[in-house]
Amino acid sequence: MYFTNKRLLIFAGVFIALSGCAMFQSAVKSSFPYTSTLVVPASSKPGSIGSAISTATSFDQNFGKNNADRIKMVRIVSARLMSTEPSDYNLGNLSEVRIYLSNHEGQDEVMVASRSDIGANVGNDVVLDIDNSNMLDELVREPQIRVRMTYKVRNASKTDASVHVVLGLAAYPAPK
Repeated sequence: MYFTNKRLLIFAGVFIALSGCAMFQSAVKSSFPYTSTLVVPASSKPGSIGSAISTATSFDQNFGKNNADRIKMVRIVSARLMSTEPSDYNLGNLSEVRIYLSNHEGQDEVMVASRSDIGANVGNDVVLDIDNSNMLDELVREPQIRVRMTYKVRNASKTDASVHVVLGLAAYPAPK
C-alpha cells in the first residue's frame, strides 16, 4: 500500500512538472481535438445557405489554465462532421459545409475546413477537407474559440439535426 501511494505521488509530481513545459503542451494540443456541436434547424430551406454557431472545447481547456503560449505553428490537421441527434441523420442532406474558427466575439475568423461535394447518401459521418494555410497560434490562446459552420441544405428535414465537429490540431513547442 505504501509503495503504491509513493509511486502515485511521484507520478503526480512528474506530471505537474511536465505540464508546464512546451514539449508536453504541444503533445497535449496535438492529441486532443477541439469539438463543437452545432444545430441545423428543420426550418432550413433547400438550396439556401445557413449558418450555425457554437463554442469549441478541448480536453486540455477543461482543466483551467491555458498554456498555449508555450506552443507555436498550430495548424489544423483533420476535420470530421458527425450527426449526433438524431444519430442516423444523413449528412447527405447537406450539399456543402464550411467550418470557420474565430475568437469568442467572431473577430479574426479563418476557414479551417470545408466540403463542397457531399454525396447524397454519405451517412452520418463525413471527413472534411482541411485548409491548413492559416496559423492558429493566437486563436488557441483565446479562452474560448467560436466555431461557425455554413451549410447548404440539399433536402428538407422534419427535425432539427445536431452535428458534432471534431477538429484535430498539430502544434510545436515554442522556444523559451
